[in-house]
Amino acid sequence: MTTSNNDTKTNNTNTDSNSNSSTDSNMNTNNNTDSKMDDTHSSTNYLIRVSETLPSLEECHSFCNIPSCGAISTFSGITRDNFDSKTVTHLSYEGYIPMAEKELQKLCNEATNQYPSVKRIAAVHILGDCPVGASSVILCASSPHRRDAMHCVEFLIDGLKERVPIWKKEVYQDPDNYGHTSVWKENIEWNHQGKATRVMVKQTDES
Repeated sequence: MTTSNNDTKTNNTNTDSNSNSSTDSNMNTNNNTDSKMDDTHSSTNYLIRVSETLPSLEECHSFCNIPSCGAISTFSGITRDNFDSKTVTHLSYEGYIPMAEKELQKLCNEATNQYPSVKRIAAVHILGDCPVGASSVILCASSPHRRDAMHCVEFLIDGLKERVPIWKKEVYQDPDNYGHTSVWKENIEWNHQGKATRVMVKQTDES
């Protein structure tokens, strides 16, 4: 399934298989634990990263691929080249890494409590510049059957946009009527009154 919104072009794919093979990634995982976390879901089952360098979709998929799971659902948010008739050259993200990763940890805990058959989660988000066609966020979840994995990924992306403190600057090829070539934006989910505006701060590029 392919979907798009005002932020990024996104691809949501799901695989359901009975393969007995798995690859266990040696990538670093977030070691912070939540005292309320179910004993069956430890931080070793999460790959959480907010960084200028992200693991690939294939690496996140591999981390979630374990023999007990026959389904892996993935979501990749990709920078597209346009917004509201403007040509977008790239997006740029800022955030406070410890706070963002802590909130992702909480979100993963909530997801596994709500969808207890989910065994592994990868949740990664880029900081810095993200060019057109590149992934800014990757989410993966694995479970024995497809339904919980699919719902878990949807829960994660909605929660990430609503709660995780990461901000986005959209950079355009040409200045607007006010001479601005970039704009800071908020996710619409941050606005709990449901207002249509997505703009936080508008600014010109630094010279």
